[in-house]
Amino acid sequence: MSDTSTPGDGDTTEPSAGLPAAPVAAATIFGDQLEVAERFAGILADTGVSHGLIGPREVPRLWERHVLNCAVAHVAFPDGVTVIDVGSGAGLPGLALAVARPDLHVHLVEPMLRRTTWLSTTIAELGLDNCTVHRGRAEEFQGRLRAPFATARAVARIDRLARWTFPLLDDGGTLVALKGDRAVVELDEERRVLERLGMVSAAIRTYGAGLLEVPTVTMELTVGARDARDRRKSTPRAPRRRG
Repeated sequence: MSDTSTPGDGDTTEPSAGLPAAPVAAATIFGDQLEVAERFAGILADTGVSHGLIGPREVPRLWERHVLNCAVAHVAFPDGVTVIDVGSGAGLPGLALAVARPDLHVHLVEPMLRRTTWLSTTIAELGLDNCTVHRGRAEEFQGRLRAPFATARAVARIDRLARWTFPLLDDGGTLVALKGDRAVVELDEERRVLERLGMVSAAIRTYGAGLLEVPTVTMELTVGARDARDRRKSTPRAPRRRG
């Protein structure tokens, strides 16, 4: 058990040292969930740091670089859908999305015990009822966990991420991967691999332009029917011809 004091005792949450006040954009993105978002940011700056989930140098830029960077992508998801967050870690993007959108049900998939323990504790402290924590690797949940949407941030290159997440998607489901400014290049480089894995369409989208100093870039990959995906993965590649 950690002896770190927990934010949220009493009627108000004391800001953690170095954590700036919520920027104006936070009110736009979170709306009436802003107070919950502020508590989430406070927990990240406190036990998120002491548990090694967030580097101490990230605290001064926690809002813009992490919390808002994730939460602004909530508009990528339709009302009331289920989302699987792979490699959830510090709840980024999963918990940020769950705070911004109480109508979503978010499954947080994370293999490390100390991280799943922290996630469960944080969910309880925030009073969220739209999150479920699963300990394990994404590939362990193939056949056990399914959803129309999956998401991830800073987990792996898109070819590996697709191998882990595509089997968790419903037919016609979409992976919303939070990427940086190399998203277009990465998609071009891996497009053939992604198509073999079952991708039928792809789009690069930007969220938060005009709100955030650095808008969030997503790579949104939609898959086809599951039997077609399985056939593509099982079909051997033709040998390359020389000469």
